[in-house]
Amino acid sequence: MSKNDDHAFWTAARKHLIRYGGSFDPAIIERAQGSYVYDADDRAILDFTSGQMSALVGHSHPRIVDTVQRQMAKVAHLFSGMLSRPVVELAERLAALAPGLDRVMLLSTGAESNEAAIRMAKLVTGRHEIVAFSKSWHGMTGAASSATYSAGRKGYGPAMVGSLTIPAPNAFRPRFRHADGSLDWKTELDDAFNLIDSQSTGSLAAFIAEPILSSGGMLELPLGYLTALKEKCRERGMLLILDEAQTGIGRTGTMFAFQRDGVTPDILTLSKTIGAGLPLAAIMTTAEIEDTAHDKGYLFYTTHVSDPLPAAVGLAVLDVVAEEALVERAVRLGNRLSDGLRQLQQRFDCIGDVRGRGLMLGVEIVNPGAAGAADHELGSRIAAEAFRRGLSMNIVKLPGMGGVFRIAPPLTISEDDIDLGLGIIAQSLEAVSVSGVAKTGIAAE
Repeated sequence: MSKNDDHAFWTAARKHLIRYGGSFDPAIIERAQGSYVYDADDRAILDFTSGQMSALVGHSHPRIVDTVQRQMAKVAHLFSGMLSRPVVELAERLAALAPGLDRVMLLSTGAESNEAAIRMAKLVTGRHEIVAFSKSWHGMTGAASSATYSAGRKGYGPAMVGSLTIPAPNAFRPRFRHADGSLDWKTELDDAFNLIDSQSTGSLAAFIAEPILSSGGMLELPLGYLTALKEKCRERGMLLILDEAQTGIGRTGTMFAFQRDGVTPDILTLSKTIGAGLPLAAIMTTAEIEDTAHDKGYLFYTTHVSDPLPAAVGLAVLDVVAEEALVERAVRLGNRLSDGLRQLQQRFDCIGDVRGRGLMLGVEIVNPGAAGAADHELGSRIAAEAFRRGLSMNIVKLPGMGGVFRIAPPLTISEDDIDLGLGIIAQSLEAVSVSGVAKTGIAAE
């Protein structure tokens, strides 16, 4: 009998845990190391989602473990009006990585950093309207949840006043098309802002965007889109907030995803990837914006602002990223993973699209017998089969889209583990699509 079938454990879980979305995997996770988590049977499960997209340098990296133990023995938490060396050092390091964004505040979660950013934008501009993408995810608190449109809007009462949205660009399912059928994002963006202008009360404060909309289905903003979006904001006196919770700190093959486009936001938020699994987030902005906010009495005084323990971990993460050349590694291994997924796309009709950048990729599952329509059920079966075979992949299910796998392994993953994961995906596709989905008819190796 599997130790994962611990009746007392699952009974207690059902009796005492509040269910917060989705379902739990059928395993009791006891430990994690590198690119793997291990269940109660000590079975290795390859983690293709880096925990909750946060274990950027892998699980239990020796540098992170040592940093936590050392800093915990010195000072972990302080009165919010006190400063420690790790906080100032991390702020200095982050500012050096994003020239122009010289002022930094360290917080706990992605939602919290987005709350801080939106609050700052409203104060600085003296306006209140916040625009976001239709498939966005910025957090589950107040202003962040009001700017989240991919899920969770029904049943909770009114969103924050001034919450507006535009369609997220989707090259696989374009709303506006060129003559060749490709996405005409410029026309779509112009049309979207015409609608925003008609809805606005004249109080547009900011646009908040993810460079790659992760929970929205791994939708990447096309090259040139950020430049055009920032110009739309400038024309209206809005600030541009970029939420790089998942794309920051090297995952996409540049330190920050916005650097590919040569566009610096007015405010940048970081979380997930900077903390190696610990709750660490940051908001970064220009000296001019921070000075204005301060002069107007900006207030975001929270219990865990400027805590030394997570700040020390953030410094260790940046050290590991630099010393192990993980930004360059994200490019190289991202190409290997992307190439492998595209080869599977040639073999299996149910893979409608492979997209993304670096080690942040999306695989959209469709019904090949229904003109590429969404197939959530097939995606769920593939995910369950992969987990049974020892691979954890996170799948997004949204109306109007197929199941989209978010594949974002640790940047420290080995080439062998990339290949192992691709093999398990192939085996899982073969196992659940024996009724003719396979293009070539060749069994997965």
